Amino acid sequence: MKDISKYVDKTLSIFLMILMGAMVLTVTWQVITRFILPHPSSFTEELAQFQLVWIGVLGASYALRKKAHLGIDIIVHKVSLASNKVIYVIVHICIILFAFFIMIIGGVRLVSLTFILKQISASMGIPMGYIYMVIPVSGLLMIYYSILAIQEIRRPDFMADSAEIHKGGDV
Repeated sequence: MKDISKYVDKTLSIFLMILMGAMVLTVTWQVITRFILPHPSSFTEELAQFQLVWIGVLGASYALRKKAHLGIDIIVHKVSLASNKVIYVIVHICIILFAFFIMIIGGVRLVSLTFILKQISASMGIPMGYIYMVIPVSGLLMIYYSILAIQEIRRPDFMADSAEIHKGGDV
């Protein structure tokens, strides 16, 4: 499972870097065509928006894996280290439930509905289902990463991570 997670992590990080680089190029081209060339590009604004959506939603999954999500840690500082394990599991179960019901089930319904209704983007003319497909994909990644996080509780150094949180350090 460790090899699979390394592959998924690496693939996701490379994909996010490529998307970010492509978005920078897209916005740069938009600025050039708007202010330097006589005819502004008609598709770059929409493409940049779609890239930003994909970066944001997939980036949320990646942030979950890297434990980089924002959180309120008042409860973590007030309870014992042993209770942190319970809180950790509860939080990840909530993430799994949210990802399953909202992102996967809701996302699949959204994608299928946009394909059924043949909704296309205004300037690029691509089916919006492809844009919305990032939602269930990210939901699957969040479930996968939450399951991995729950399994990490069995590691002997998990309590050391929690102790570091209690000291106020970064994990």
